[in-house]
Amino acid sequence: MDAVLMIEADVELPVLLRHLVEEACSLVDARYGALGVLNETRTGLEQFLTVGLSDEEELRIGPRPAGRGVLGLLITDPEPLRLDDLVEHPESYGFPEHHPLMKSFLGLPVRSRGAVYGNLYLTEKRGADEFSDEDVAMAEALALAAGIAIENTRLHDRVRILSVLDDRDRIARDLHDRVIQRIFAVGMTLEGATRLEELAPVLERVNKAIDDLDTTITEIRTAIFELDSSTRRGLRHGVLELTAELSPLLGVRPDVTFVGPIDAGVPPHVADHLLAVLREALTNAAKHAQATTVSVIVTVADEVTLEVIDDGTGTETPLAAGSGMGLANMRSRAEKLGGTFEMHNVPGGGARVAWRVPV
Repeated sequence: MDAVLMIEADVELPVLLRHLVEEACSLVDARYGALGVLNETRTGLEQFLTVGLSDEEELRIGPRPAGRGVLGLLITDPEPLRLDDLVEHPESYGFPEHHPLMKSFLGLPVRSRGAVYGNLYLTEKRGADEFSDEDVAMAEALALAAGIAIENTRLHDRVRILSVLDDRDRIARDLHDRVIQRIFAVGMTLEGATRLEELAPVLERVNKAIDDLDTTITEIRTAIFELDSSTRRGLRHGVLELTAELSPLLGVRPDVTFVGPIDAGVPPHVADHLLAVLREALTNAAKHAQATTVSVIVTVADEVTLEVIDDGTGTETPLAAGSGMGLANMRSRAEKLGGTFEMHNVPGGGARVAWRVPV
């Protein structure tokens, strides 16, 4: 039961599988155990984990098995195989030099919902010449647990890959729709400025072009960090993950902008408070704002600033006058860290939340 419950724990697959093999050896009194994980095409072994051999023994034995001999038989015919002398089997290739002698053998397919993901191998039954029917039953239970673990990991990997591809498509659209269009507009502005005779309007257009290019650079940096966010789990990833999670509730995907060293410049305890405030602010916008656009801006310098801006109905009650529990919590989190919190309407409609704390 302990081994099966580990499937739900946050444990790397090789560590979990090795633990399952160790438990199988313990349950059936096997001196040696191994688990071979099949490749995606189920034609050979992509992983081979062993239990019972020291690091020095494994080094002397050499390369891991590729799935030939009796091991290959279990790949082509995934049925339980019990032998009293492994070497005497017609399919046996024998053992490489420095490999310990193994006689009694129990091999079982590692399955989940009918699919075979590998094989569990147990050898050298202690206190008996061969493995019993009870040994087979207990080992099958652990082989099933290993199959579930492998299947879960591969499903999660596929979901992650699809999620990354979806994010990359979205980022590509953003780059085309926002960044490229702005650069094109800047070019048109500068081209128009060359036809002006007065210096003042020329300077005005050039200064506006500089501002637009600064904004464009920030958006490109944000896109680059988003492309890399799947490999990092800092504040930047937390903000992107949270805005994606709440997009269906908002009815629109927030526009997220990062300025400054987001992951390196914000301590973990401050990041936790910021994410809680962001969740509260976005949830409030979803419930009350009826917004068609929502912007999230995280800026890090001497302080970290979180801004959430929407174009919705605005707030009827000034922050100083009122308060729901959510606003009070956001203000309390800021004050606890020596910062400030404010919320007010913006010209043209909508509201702006600003949460600042020193870092």
